[in-house]
Amino acid sequence: MTGIDTRALRDAFGNFMTGVTVVTTRDKSGEPVGFTANSFTSVSLDPPLLLVCPGKFLSSHDVFSGCTHFAVNVLADGQQDVSNTFAGFKGDRFAKVAHRDGPNGVPLIDGALAQFSCETHQALPTGDHTVLIGRVTEFTHNRGNGLGYVNGSYFSLGLEREMDARVPTICGAIVEANGKVLLEQHDGAFRPVQMTGVEPGGQRNRLAQGLSDRGIDARIEQVYSSYNDAETNLHYTFFLASSDQNAPAIGAEWIDVSALPDLTYASKSLHHMMSRYALEAREGVFGLYLGDAERGEIHSFR
Repeated sequence: MTGIDTRALRDAFGNFMTGVTVVTTRDKSGEPVGFTANSFTSVSLDPPLLLVCPGKFLSSHDVFSGCTHFAVNVLADGQQDVSNTFAGFKGDRFAKVAHRDGPNGVPLIDGALAQFSCETHQALPTGDHTVLIGRVTEFTHNRGNGLGYVNGSYFSLGLEREMDARVPTICGAIVEANGKVLLEQHDGAFRPVQMTGVEPGGQRNRLAQGLSDRGIDARIEQVYSSYNDAETNLHYTFFLASSDQNAPAIGAEWIDVSALPDLTYASKSLHHMMSRYALEAREGVFGLYLGDAERGEIHSFR
Protein backbone atom coordinates (compact mmCIF):
# COMPACT_ATOMS: atom_id res chain seq x y z
CA MET A 1 0.00 0.00 0.00
CA THR A 2 1.43 3.39 -0.98
CA GLY A 3 0.55 7.02 -0.43
CA ILE A 4 0.24 6.80 3.36
CA ASP A 5 1.20 9.95 5.27
CA THR A 6 3.45 8.39 7.91
CA ARG A 7 3.24 11.39 10.24
CA ALA A 8 -0.57 11.36 10.11
CA LEU A 9 -0.53 7.59 10.64
CA ARG A 10 1.70 8.02 13.68
CA ASP A 11 -0.73 10.60 15.09
CA ALA A 12 -3.63 8.22 14.46
CA PHE A 13 -1.82 5.40 16.26
CA GLY A 14 -1.17 7.89 19.08
CA ASN A 15 -4.90 8.10 19.82
CA PHE A 16 -4.64 4.67 21.43
CA MET A 17 -4.08 5.10 25.16
CA THR A 18 -1.25 2.93 26.47
CA GLY A 19 0.87 2.35 29.50
CA VAL A 20 4.59 3.13 29.52
CA THR A 21 7.36 0.57 30.00
CA VAL A 22 11.13 0.50 30.16
CA VAL A 23 12.68 -2.56 28.50
CA THR A 24 16.12 -3.63 29.73
CA THR A 25 18.85 -6.16 28.97
CA ARG A 26 22.65 -6.40 28.92
CA ASP A 27 24.91 -6.31 25.88
CA LYS A 28 27.61 -8.89 25.18
CA SER A 29 30.11 -6.97 27.33
CA GLY A 30 27.70 -6.97 30.27
CA GLU A 31 26.74 -3.29 30.08
CA PRO A 32 23.07 -2.55 30.85
CA VAL A 33 20.93 -1.05 28.09
CA GLY A 34 17.31 0.06 28.08
CA PHE A 35 14.69 2.03 26.19
CA THR A 36 11.20 3.41 26.81
CA ALA A 37 8.37 1.65 24.98
CA ASN A 38 4.60 1.77 24.83
CA SER A 39 4.58 -0.94 22.12
CA PHE A 40 4.02 -3.66 24.73
CA THR A 41 1.30 -6.25 25.05
CA SER A 42 0.55 -9.61 26.60
CA VAL A 43 0.41 -12.46 24.09
CA SER A 44 -0.40 -15.70 25.91
CA LEU A 45 -0.97 -17.12 29.39
CA ASP A 46 -0.07 -20.71 28.50
CA PRO A 47 2.75 -20.48 27.67
CA PRO A 48 3.31 -17.08 29.36
CA LEU A 49 4.33 -14.79 26.49
CA LEU A 50 4.56 -11.04 25.96
CA LEU A 51 5.96 -8.82 23.26
CA VAL A 52 7.65 -5.47 22.81
CA CYS A 53 8.77 -3.80 19.60
CA PRO A 54 12.19 -2.11 19.65
CA GLY A 55 12.59 0.25 16.69
CA LYS A 56 15.46 -0.22 14.29
CA PHE A 57 16.33 3.44 14.84
CA LEU A 58 17.42 2.66 18.43
CA SER A 59 21.16 2.53 19.07
CA SER A 60 20.43 -0.57 21.19
CA HIS A 61 18.23 -2.28 18.59
CA ASP A 62 20.77 -4.94 17.63
CA VAL A 63 21.40 -5.73 21.29
CA PHE A 64 17.71 -6.40 21.91
CA SER A 65 17.09 -8.23 18.66
CA GLY A 66 19.90 -10.65 19.56
CA CYS A 67 19.53 -10.90 23.34
CA THR A 68 18.73 -14.13 25.17
CA HIS A 69 17.04 -12.47 28.16
CA PHE A 70 15.32 -9.13 28.78
CA ALA A 71 12.91 -7.51 31.21
CA VAL A 72 9.85 -5.29 30.84
CA ASN A 73 9.22 -2.75 33.62
CA VAL A 74 5.71 -1.27 33.67
CA LEU A 75 6.15 2.25 35.02
CA ALA A 76 4.00 3.56 37.85
CA ASP A 77 2.13 6.84 37.97
CA GLY A 78 4.74 9.48 38.81
CA GLN A 79 7.66 7.84 37.00
CA GLN A 80 7.67 10.28 34.08
CA ASP A 81 11.30 11.15 34.77
CA VAL A 82 12.27 7.49 34.39
CA SER A 83 10.42 7.32 31.09
CA ASN A 84 12.06 10.51 29.82
CA THR A 85 15.52 9.29 30.84
CA PHE A 86 15.24 6.05 28.88
CA ALA A 87 13.56 7.80 25.97
CA GLY A 88 16.14 10.47 25.30
CA PHE A 89 19.05 10.81 27.77
CA LYS A 90 22.34 10.18 25.94
CA GLY A 91 24.53 9.47 28.97
CA ASP A 92 24.50 6.66 31.52
CA ARG A 93 20.78 6.14 31.96
CA PHE A 94 21.15 3.60 34.75
CA ALA A 95 23.22 6.04 36.81
CA LYS A 96 20.18 8.33 36.90
CA VAL A 97 17.55 5.68 37.77
CA ALA A 98 17.40 3.41 40.81
CA HIS A 99 17.48 -0.25 39.80
CA ARG A 100 18.63 -3.71 40.84
CA ASP A 101 19.71 -6.85 39.06
CA GLY A 102 17.02 -9.43 38.41
CA PRO A 103 17.26 -12.94 36.95
CA ASN A 104 20.23 -13.43 34.61
CA GLY A 105 21.57 -10.04 35.74
CA VAL A 106 19.01 -8.08 33.71
CA PRO A 107 18.26 -4.73 35.44
CA LEU A 108 14.86 -4.15 37.03
CA ILE A 109 13.65 -0.58 37.61
CA ASP A 110 12.83 0.28 41.24
CA GLY A 111 9.29 1.47 41.83
CA ALA A 112 7.86 -0.10 38.67
CA LEU A 113 4.28 -1.25 38.97
CA ALA A 114 5.06 -4.63 37.39
CA GLN A 115 8.29 -6.31 36.29
CA PHE A 116 8.49 -9.22 33.84
CA SER A 117 11.75 -11.14 33.49
CA CYS A 118 11.83 -12.99 30.18
CA GLU A 119 13.86 -15.33 28.06
CA THR A 120 13.71 -14.54 24.38
CA HIS A 121 11.17 -16.76 22.64
CA GLN A 122 11.37 -15.23 19.16
CA ALA A 123 12.65 -12.07 17.45
CA LEU A 124 10.88 -11.21 14.21
CA PRO A 125 12.17 -8.34 12.02
CA THR A 126 9.01 -6.53 10.90
CA GLY A 127 9.09 -3.26 8.95
CA ASP A 128 11.02 -0.61 10.86
CA HIS A 129 10.78 -2.53 14.15
CA THR A 130 11.54 -5.97 15.55
CA VAL A 131 8.78 -7.89 17.29
CA LEU A 132 10.55 -9.27 20.36
CA ILE A 133 8.54 -12.05 22.00
CA GLY A 134 9.54 -13.07 25.48
CA ARG A 135 8.60 -16.05 27.64
CA VAL A 136 7.98 -14.83 31.19
CA THR A 137 10.10 -16.72 33.71
CA GLU A 138 9.45 -14.51 36.77
CA PHE A 139 7.33 -11.46 37.52
CA THR A 140 6.32 -9.08 40.30
CA HIS A 141 3.16 -6.99 40.61
CA ASN A 142 2.39 -4.08 42.94
CA ARG A 143 -0.83 -2.20 43.58
CA GLY A 144 -1.24 1.25 42.14
CA ASN A 145 -1.89 3.16 38.93
CA GLY A 146 0.28 2.88 35.86
CA LEU A 147 1.75 5.80 33.93
CA GLY A 148 -0.40 6.56 30.87
CA TYR A 149 0.47 7.93 27.44
CA VAL A 150 -1.71 9.26 24.62
CA ASN A 151 -1.28 11.78 21.78
CA GLY A 152 2.35 12.40 22.67
CA SER A 153 1.66 13.26 26.32
CA TYR A 154 1.60 11.51 29.66
CA PHE A 155 -1.59 11.27 31.64
CA SER A 156 -2.28 10.21 35.20
CA LEU A 157 -5.36 8.10 35.85
CA GLY A 158 -4.93 8.48 39.60
CA LEU A 159 -4.68 12.28 39.44
CA GLU A 160 -7.58 12.57 37.03
CA ARG A 161 -9.74 10.46 39.35
CA GLU A 162 -8.75 12.88 42.09
CA MET A 163 -9.88 15.73 39.87
CA ASP A 164 -13.24 14.03 39.32
CA ALA A 165 -13.71 13.61 43.06
CA ARG A 166 -13.41 17.36 43.60
CA VAL A 167 -16.55 18.05 41.56
CA PRO A 168 -15.17 21.08 39.68
CA THR A 169 -17.61 23.80 38.82
CA ILE A 170 -15.51 25.36 36.04
CA CYS A 171 -13.67 23.27 33.45
CA GLY A 172 -11.50 24.78 30.72
CA ALA A 173 -8.74 24.19 28.20
CA ILE A 174 -5.53 25.96 27.28
CA VAL A 175 -5.70 25.32 23.53
CA GLU A 176 -2.41 25.83 21.67
CA ALA A 177 -1.69 25.91 17.95
CA ASN A 178 1.45 27.12 16.20
CA GLY A 179 2.76 29.08 19.17
CA LYS A 180 -0.55 30.74 19.96
CA VAL A 181 -3.16 30.11 22.66
CA LEU A 182 -6.91 30.50 22.28
CA LEU A 183 -8.38 32.96 24.81
CA GLU A 184 -11.80 34.48 25.27
CA GLN A 185 -12.65 37.88 26.77
CA HIS A 186 -15.18 38.45 29.53
CA ASP A 187 -15.85 41.89 30.99
CA GLY A 188 -12.64 43.19 29.42
CA ALA A 189 -10.41 40.44 30.84
CA PHE A 190 -8.93 37.35 29.24
CA ARG A 191 -9.43 33.74 30.24
CA PRO A 192 -8.94 30.31 28.63
CA VAL A 193 -11.96 28.76 26.95
CA GLN A 194 -14.08 27.29 29.73
CA MET A 195 -17.38 25.59 30.55
CA THR A 196 -19.56 25.79 33.65
CA GLY A 197 -21.63 23.26 35.56
CA VAL A 198 -19.47 20.23 34.86
CA GLU A 199 -20.55 17.06 36.63
CA PRO A 200 -18.00 14.79 38.40
CA GLY A 201 -16.36 12.38 35.97
CA GLY A 202 -17.56 14.35 32.97
CA GLN A 203 -14.87 16.98 32.48
CA ARG A 204 -13.30 15.62 29.31
CA ASN A 205 -16.60 14.83 27.58
CA ARG A 206 -18.19 18.16 28.53
CA LEU A 207 -15.10 20.07 27.49
CA ALA A 208 -14.76 18.23 24.17
CA GLN A 209 -18.41 18.88 23.35
CA GLY A 210 -18.16 22.54 24.36
CA LEU A 211 -15.09 23.10 22.20
CA SER A 212 -16.74 21.38 19.25
CA ASP A 213 -19.88 23.49 19.66
CA ARG A 214 -17.71 26.60 19.31
CA GLY A 215 -15.98 25.31 16.19
CA ILE A 216 -12.73 24.44 17.97
CA ASP A 217 -11.06 21.26 16.72
CA ALA A 218 -8.67 20.33 19.52
CA ARG A 219 -7.15 17.27 21.17
CA ILE A 220 -7.62 17.32 24.94
CA GLU A 221 -4.49 16.16 26.75
CA GLN A 222 -3.51 16.00 30.43
CA VAL A 223 -4.90 17.98 33.35
CA TYR A 224 -2.76 21.11 33.74
CA SER A 225 -4.16 22.90 36.78
CA SER A 226 -6.79 22.14 39.41
CA TYR A 227 -7.39 24.56 42.24
CA ASN A 228 -9.87 26.31 44.51
CA ASP A 229 -10.09 30.09 44.15
CA ALA A 230 -11.20 32.03 47.22
CA GLU A 231 -11.51 35.14 45.06
CA THR A 232 -14.37 33.61 43.06
CA ASN A 233 -15.45 30.85 45.52
CA LEU A 234 -15.22 28.33 42.68
CA HIS A 235 -13.13 25.29 41.82
CA TYR A 236 -11.31 25.22 38.46
CA THR A 237 -9.85 22.39 36.39
CA PHE A 238 -7.93 23.23 33.22
CA PHE A 239 -6.62 20.77 30.64
CA LEU A 240 -3.91 21.21 28.05
CA ALA A 241 -5.19 20.89 24.49
CA SER A 242 -3.64 21.19 21.05
CA SER A 243 -4.94 22.09 17.61
CA ASP A 244 -3.39 21.82 14.17
CA GLN A 245 -4.29 25.30 13.00
CA ASN A 246 -5.34 28.71 14.29
CA ALA A 247 -8.90 28.39 13.02
CA PRO A 248 -11.39 31.15 13.97
CA ALA A 249 -13.46 30.31 17.06
CA ILE A 250 -16.70 31.81 18.29
CA GLY A 251 -16.01 34.50 20.91
CA ALA A 252 -12.28 33.76 21.20
CA GLU A 253 -8.99 34.87 19.67
CA TRP A 254 -5.49 33.47 19.23
CA ILE A 255 -2.76 35.14 21.32
CA ASP A 256 1.01 34.62 21.04
CA VAL A 257 2.32 32.54 23.94
CA SER A 258 5.01 35.16 24.63
CA ALA A 259 2.31 37.78 25.27
CA LEU A 260 0.42 35.77 27.89
CA PRO A 261 2.14 37.16 31.03
CA ASP A 262 1.32 40.77 30.04
CA LEU A 263 -2.43 40.34 29.61
CA THR A 264 -5.20 41.26 32.03
CA TYR A 265 -7.06 38.21 33.30
CA ALA A 266 -10.35 37.61 35.05
CA SER A 267 -8.55 36.63 38.28
CA LYS A 268 -5.08 36.56 39.82
CA SER A 269 -5.08 32.78 39.73
CA LEU A 270 -5.62 32.79 35.97
CA HIS A 271 -2.76 35.26 35.55
CA HIS A 272 -0.46 33.00 37.58
CA MET A 273 -1.50 29.94 35.57
CA MET A 274 -1.07 31.56 32.16
CA SER A 275 2.28 33.08 33.12
CA ARG A 276 3.44 29.62 34.23
CA TYR A 277 2.20 28.18 30.95
CA ALA A 278 4.21 30.74 28.96
CA LEU A 279 7.37 29.79 30.87
CA GLU A 280 6.81 26.04 30.59
CA ALA A 281 5.93 26.29 26.89
CA ARG A 282 9.25 28.04 26.27
CA GLU A 283 11.11 25.28 28.13
CA GLY A 284 8.98 22.47 26.68
CA VAL A 285 8.31 20.94 30.12
CA PHE A 286 4.80 21.04 31.56
CA GLY A 287 3.47 20.15 35.00
CA LEU A 288 0.23 19.68 36.89
CA TYR A 289 -0.65 22.24 39.58
CA LEU A 290 -2.77 21.06 42.52
CA GLY A 291 -3.81 23.34 45.38
CA ASP A 292 -5.55 26.66 45.71
CA ALA A 293 -5.06 30.06 44.11
CA GLU A 294 -2.24 30.98 46.49
CA ARG A 295 -0.43 27.75 47.35
CA GLY A 296 0.00 24.31 45.82
CA GLU A 297 2.36 21.78 44.27
CA ILE A 298 3.52 21.24 40.70
CA HIS A 299 3.81 17.61 39.57
CA SER A 300 6.11 17.09 36.58
CA PHE A 301 4.62 15.44 33.48
CA ARG A 302 6.93 15.89 30.47
